[in-house]
Amino acid sequence: MMNRRMTGLSRLVIEALVAELAPRWQARHRDRLAARVRRRGIGAGAKHRFAFRDRLLATLVHLRHGLTHDVVAAWFGVHRSTITRSVAEVRPLLAERGCRVHDGVRLRTLADVVAYLGHHPHALMDATEVRVRRPVEGRAGRDRFVSGKARLNTMKALVMCDPVGRLLFCGETRPGAMHDLTQARTAGLVDLLLHAPIGVQVLADAGYQGLGTDTAGAVITPKPKPRKGQKSLPPSVIAAHDAARKRHSSQRIRVEHVIGHLKNWRILARYHGRREHFDATIRAIAGLLSDHQHIDRTEHTTRRLKALPATAHPR
Repeated sequence: MMNRRMTGLSRLVIEALVAELAPRWQARHRDRLAARVRRRGIGAGAKHRFAFRDRLLATLVHLRHGLTHDVVAAWFGVHRSTITRSVAEVRPLLAERGCRVHDGVRLRTLADVVAYLGHHPHALMDATEVRVRRPVEGRAGRDRFVSGKARLNTMKALVMCDPVGRLLFCGETRPGAMHDLTQARTAGLVDLLLHAPIGVQVLADAGYQGLGTDTAGAVITPKPKPRKGQKSLPPSVIAAHDAARKRHSSQRIRVEHVIGHLKNWRILARYHGRREHFDATIRAIAGLLSDHQHIDRTEHTTRRLKALPATAHPR
């Protein structure tokens, strides 16, 4: 189960996850045992046969391939309820980690991202929608999940990355009926950017037009297309306008690639779980993807340095 095709992560990343999360899982497990009245002391009774490493691997396989708990249980040779309990325990631990940008530096909130942009002032932003189960008939707020763009029941997440495609944030999930611009405003991004250091720039698509005015120019969106009722413009003006839009699109294409990497985790192709767990699921995957990006970049740099010819030392 440590195969990269099964979990989407290298052995090095998984070993780091075990070392980081196992003590926290043990501490939370002891707290759960001590929180209720007991007839026996903590540690008595049957011992866990499903170790934390196996619980983590089962959760990764479930997230990577979107398999049901029954199938994962059959692979690991345990009962379905064991997998359900394992996912419920490990997924919050993964979601709390945030996105890794440097060794020891993780971004967990939009405030952390804006503070990080004070030193690395450029970022790309977009929203992605994931199809979810339709609420039952008669439930209040049922129409909140119907996306006007996808015409499906969806949940929407805000995604931010740097110009080279390194994931900085994924979260602030909202029902699919909410517009991208409204999502950014309700997440508090406007106030954060207004108090951000001078020079911070966030590139976004046309769905965020108007946010640049709200943030004093911190958010940059493409110029709107000429309206149909306007008089025909000179060819040179049209060419310059199209070139500016194409240049803006080429600069922010990295965030589209990041969203594509997120959707490679099959559970996000169409989310069949409970909608209240969607935020933790996508934040957990974002943290794992950022770890994968960090390790891959480090290994690529190491291989490139090893491939360079050795320099002759002066005598």
